[in-house]
Amino acid sequence: MSEPTAAPTVRRVADVAVGDQLPSKTIHVDRARLVQYAGASLDRNRIHWDERFATSVGLPDVIAHGMFTMGSAVTVVSEWAGDAGRVVEYGTRFTNMVVVPYDGGADIEVSGVVKAVDPDTKRVTVELTATAAGQKALGRALAVVRLD
Repeated sequence: MSEPTAAPTVRRVADVAVGDQLPSKTIHVDRARLVQYAGASLDRNRIHWDERFATSVGLPDVIAHGMFTMGSAVTVVSEWAGDAGRVVEYGTRFTNMVVVPYDGGADIEVSGVVKAVDPDTKRVTVELTATAAGQKALGRALAVVRLD
């Protein structure tokens, strides 16, 4: 019999301050994960899994789906908040592709910092930074969470 899993800690707005750093996270992506995502998202564009096709249209290699990158990055916020349902707004701009070589895949490095706290509405704004291969993958990535 397995041990019960502890419920995640739900963060309280009173315990959060502007400038607080969220725990960083590395998200590894490889070709198998891109194929799985393509099936789940129904975005089966060949640039996300077929190297020969991707390079034939001018890309350096297969690239991760933008929505995969965006969705992966926000897990930093949802894990920090203690519940993905607490994310009430999220938006970003895509600034660079995440190139995913066949050998070794790619890592997306994500960090976050609290930019605003509104104790009246219990909303906290977090700015995310997501990079891959030393280049910013997302720009103006902001998530708003509602805390207790």
